[in-house]
Amino acid sequence: MTMAPPSGSAVYKKKDGTLTMSPDQQSVSWIPAAGGATGTITISVAQITNLQQTPATSPKVMLKIHVLPPNAPDNTPEQYVFNFTAGANARAEADAIKDALSAAIQAVKAAQAAPTPPVAAAAAAGSGGGGGSNEGVSAAMAMANAITAGGSYEKPWDDDKRLQGDMELQQSLLKSNPQLQRMFMESMGTKPETLSAGQFMKQFWSTRLHLLRAHAIERSQTRGSYNVLSTLKPRVEDSVTKLNISKEQIQLIFNQHPLVKQVYDENVPKLSETQFWSRFFQSRLFKKLRGERISETDATDAILDKYLKADEHGNLRDAQVPHFLDLAGNEVNHSQRRGNRPDLDMRPSSVEKVPIIRTLNNLSEKIMANVAPADAIPQANDDTEDDMYNELQLRDLRGDEEQRRILLNVKDQSRFFSSQSKTDEDEESRLFAQQDPNRILNDLRGEVDQNLPEGGIVPIGRLVEPEEDDDDDDENKQASQVGSRATLKRASSQILEAIRDRRTQTEASAISGTFGLSSALYDRLTLTHATSTEFLHQFWQAFLSGNPDRAGEVASLVESLNRAMDRIKAVQQDAEAERQVEVNRLRRHARDVLEATGKKLRINLANVAGGEQAVTRLLGPTIRALETALTKYKDALAEEMKEMPPA
Repeated sequence: MTMAPPSGSAVYKKKDGTLTMSPDQQSVSWIPAAGGATGTITISVAQITNLQQTPATSPKVMLKIHVLPPNAPDNTPEQYVFNFTAGANARAEADAIKDALSAAIQAVKAAQAAPTPPVAAAAAAGSGGGGGSNEGVSAAMAMANAITAGGSYEKPWDDDKRLQGDMELQQSLLKSNPQLQRMFMESMGTKPETLSAGQFMKQFWSTRLHLLRAHAIERSQTRGSYNVLSTLKPRVEDSVTKLNISKEQIQLIFNQHPLVKQVYDENVPKLSETQFWSRFFQSRLFKKLRGERISETDATDAILDKYLKADEHGNLRDAQVPHFLDLAGNEVNHSQRRGNRPDLDMRPSSVEKVPIIRTLNNLSEKIMANVAPADAIPQANDDTEDDMYNELQLRDLRGDEEQRRILLNVKDQSRFFSSQSKTDEDEESRLFAQQDPNRILNDLRGEVDQNLPEGGIVPIGRLVEPEEDDDDDDENKQASQVGSRATLKRASSQILEAIRDRRTQTEASAISGTFGLSSALYDRLTLTHATSTEFLHQFWQAFLSGNPDRAGEVASLVESLNRAMDRIKAVQQDAEAERQVEVNRLRRHARDVLEATGKKLRINLANVAGGEQAVTRLLGPTIRALETALTKYKDALAEEMKEMPPA
């Protein structure tokens, strides 16, 4: 027995009639009360673009349906307004029709957005029929058929062009990532005028396809099905058992347990919904579906107990099952009916003995049957089972594979990252290059001839100089005396050095996050760095493309790089002004202390963090990258001007 489609009395263009859904939920029709079928209006669900309904506080109950026919001029939708006139039942009828239309529209959109996975199709074919049907296929058989059939479908996030053209996805990503949104708006506001918004967005998102792909995958993830009956737990309030249940939970119960839907369809016209659900959650049928063992003390129900013997899962029929999944094949190849009986734990038991195990297994099969497998086989062939068997091998028992790589032995890595060390090496090489090798060798020979005569005999005193060693011993002896001036001086220096180190560590921990800059200025510096890096990416993509048609775009991007340098200089100036305010505060404090106590404080201005130096240290690589890009462009432009013929 199936539920009747929702319908209600409605007026359309001042004519009475009835608005009803079709049994297949694919269309809605309005049939006039006078005139028969000649004035019938039928609207296809696939052509509905929007639904509007008057609020619950409005005395009139109206439903507006926006329809876009295939051959509509200028893609202008048509509007159908229906006024429900059933008095007290008007609101309920309108809500029922609207809910049915919304569900049908969502189903059509879902079918158009993505093709049906093979596993879902197999599960739909296998779950047909009610509780007592003998032609149904279990979820396990549906999964086996889907595995052997294989098949794959393209995901929308695998297409880079679709990601770049999906404006709605890009807006959603910007809303979910405030930092990226700030950088996008800043880059959009500072882009060159010759660069259109479309070109800028194409370049901006071309380097962030991974973010769009991750966001698309995140949005596509929805909460899967779950064992809804296990989450329903009645509570007792004032000696009354109460239970809250939503429409979504009822729909899940119907999907997971077709037997409950069958019982509902056969008995709800006789019982009200409240009575049905109240009796169901206290019945033995509810305990059976939950996998609990039924006892003699459980309450009986004359209506619901009739369905205790019904088989909810139906009978199995033959299907092609891989051998490593076919447990029933063990009985054929290695029968246990002869010889000694199996152990007690290995003997098959009835469903009533351990009901929860079979119940959970069957429910898990149903839930997993509607999930597309991540390892679906594209095509079925003779090696299908071998490939699937190889995937089940215990690879963790194997040894680690030998890594094949090339070892790079770099003695001094700092010279690759520090421009100062390179400058020092160049200066040292320049000094050595200015030396005269002959002069150095002559000086060395003169010293050898002076200290080491040809006979090879020389006084040891001239080489060792014992007088100097004696003086050093006396100084060390004097310095090692306890309470001497040298010892006290060395101890004081050590204590003061420890105090300075401790103070430096404390100050560094306080300003390590922003390097002495204020939070607002540090955020501005971060945003400036991000926008400068973005324009550098766009510049090098256009500059290295070799396309002469993009010469104008390169010139406009050079203007953006110049403005990026100006923004960095502005940040440096503001940081230095901020540091100068702190310096003036310290000096003012020192003057106040001097006037109040007469004691002069020593101010170490070098310990004041922040300023232009901090900005230069943070944005040093970016500044050098901007200078390199501008230099390369100027050189290329000068070379191009030389090759141009004179006018």
